[in-house]
Amino acid sequence: MGKKDKNKKKGKGAEKTAMKTDKKLAAKQKKMLEKLGETDIAEIVKNLEEQEKNLKAISEDVCPAPTARSNFSLVAHPEKEELIMFGGELYNGAKVSIYNDLFFYNIPRNEWKQLRSPSGPTPRSGHQMVTVATDGGQLWMFGGEHASPSQLQFYHYKDLWTMSLRTRQWSKIAAPHGPSARSGHRMVAAKKRLFVFGGFHDNNQSYHYYNDVHVFSLESYEWLQIEIGGTIAPPVRSGCCMAATPDGKIFVWGGYSRTSMKKDLDRGITHTDMFQLDVDKSGNGNKYKWSSVKAGGYRPKPRNSVGCTVAANGKAYCFGGVMDVNEDDENVQGQFGDELLSFDLTTQVWRLLEVVAKTKSSAKKDNDMEMAGDAAAADPTATVSEKSVTTSTDGIFTVTVGGPGSSSATTTPYVSTIPSLFGPARRTDVPAPRMNPGLCVCKGILYLFGGLYEEDEKQQTLNDFYALDLHKLDQWKVLIPGNRKAHDWIDDSENSSSDEEGSDEEDDDDDDSDSDMDTD
Repeated sequence: MGKKDKNKKKGKGAEKTAMKTDKKLAAKQKKMLEKLGETDIAEIVKNLEEQEKNLKAISEDVCPAPTARSNFSLVAHPEKEELIMFGGELYNGAKVSIYNDLFFYNIPRNEWKQLRSPSGPTPRSGHQMVTVATDGGQLWMFGGEHASPSQLQFYHYKDLWTMSLRTRQWSKIAAPHGPSARSGHRMVAAKKRLFVFGGFHDNNQSYHYYNDVHVFSLESYEWLQIEIGGTIAPPVRSGCCMAATPDGKIFVWGGYSRTSMKKDLDRGITHTDMFQLDVDKSGNGNKYKWSSVKAGGYRPKPRNSVGCTVAANGKAYCFGGVMDVNEDDENVQGQFGDELLSFDLTTQVWRLLEVVAKTKSSAKKDNDMEMAGDAAAADPTATVSEKSVTTSTDGIFTVTVGGPGSSSATTTPYVSTIPSLFGPARRTDVPAPRMNPGLCVCKGILYLFGGLYEEDEKQQTLNDFYALDLHKLDQWKVLIPGNRKAHDWIDDSENSSSDEEGSDEEDDDDDDSDSDMDTD
């Protein structure tokens, strides 16, 4: 009994210390915001909401193509040859810009229009958007985040919106028991329901990743009280891929999560596992269960923030993504992908798609790949062997690549040979490596827009636009060519260094004066 009380007292002491640390971080951030003259993030969002309310009429005007951005949403109209884009962000080295512009791309006319509609969503990135064919077409959007220009403040949303594509009018859905505020989550529509999974919440002082599932009824307009049975569940993650089959099965794979191991040490995980969510037959339709999936065929490289979409042929298509690796003792570098993959949601087989102009030799190669894919489908166990875990650390950050049954085994980190976007000129007739692009399929054509690539301290946000016929796979059509000068990059490292030195001195002063830390 005495031991139990002693442990409880220690817990209280640790909690007080954590609270005091949070207060010190908040005080430090407040000083920095005062120095920058930046308004509190809640006040910024409130002002943006007022601006949306002040818009009185719907307008739709022909406009130039969208500017460079990442972490936006790109979906296909459920009935027309039209693409729809909303939101996103751009960081230029000095500040971040967050968007809430809504674009419609008419495919036959190769024409962009910007729609402004009263009382719509405020600017955000990391949200999710889907379309359904109900009532002439509906747009559904959930969550996301808004960042202040300095990126010292983040505001996470938990709002659910719908737009009638027939009337072009936004409506905010007031339904209780929905997901908590988050970004980086994933959402799909299936069987007249919306499924929301995962994501994270980060206020620059603490963070939390999720693996919860929320289901919204598109018939009753309410968040359903569901039950997840069984003992299997995906670990927490954001930036994963999510796809739904016509019969309501949900697949989740990949993604990223971060865990604080101890002071000044974080453990990052790039997930490679896959799970399936299905209705539990023993329930009443609101009971689900997870099962682990061992996919066959080509083994994708570890990636998160991959562009992912599902076509009418029952296949999910993926492009790009990133995995963080340690290049030296100070920086975590991203290794970016430019692979185009397909995943058959029925046979659960991966294929690496090579887009090349058709010749006799390439036709034979395609035939060989098709035969290899069929063989993999027939024998899903005949896959490339996978090393279960890859770990790299510099004493500050630890990056781990993990899959099902990951343990403490270590291997050499995967190092990409992808050519640099900032070095010699590269081809512009094919999409460059990137993370968080927009990807969708309309009438058998795959469309890819934007995203970002980074090297050292620079981020190149993209505004290029490509189309690919999924029946032919013979050539990417360049709708907007890649532009290395899509936006300026401001090297703010010198100012940042001086600011950090000043703030370090302030921290030292605070530490010296703070001598009443609780100890038990």
